[in-house]
Amino acid sequence: MNGAALRVSSAATLLDSLLVTGFPYDVHTKSSDLVALFGSFLSRARAVRRLGSAALDLCYVAAGRFDGFWEQHLKPWDVAAGALILREAGGRITGMDGAAFEVTAGHLVASNGQLHDQLLAVIAEFREERAPKRTD
Repeated sequence: MNGAALRVSSAATLLDSLLVTGFPYDVHTKSSDLVALFGSFLSRARAVRRLGSAALDLCYVAAGRFDGFWEQHLKPWDVAAGALILREAGGRITGMDGAAFEVTAGHLVASNGQLHDQLLAVIAEFREERAPKRTD
């Protein structure tokens, strides 16, 4: 940026982090889980923002303006370039399940690297709480 390489932030804890997320255009039909996960992060991070462009969100994590990002219901053109920029800046990107990032998966978690496992843990905990309970 202006001749300087982008670098991710050094935030090491969710409590000290500024996170960003996005919602799909049809959020009104899926709002319950999306808003609930947003709330799970809101209670653990310094702040959570919603801007509206996954490509920009990824670049802002790459530039150290945000520390982490998650989103679902994405298209490859929303994330392909931003994922490359984030990796080049020293960040980490995976699926929301922690699997290797796939541009066609439609979901991701991106971070400065230090926060990544913490972000994945919040998502896993959220999913476990929402999963149907077995009564064997």
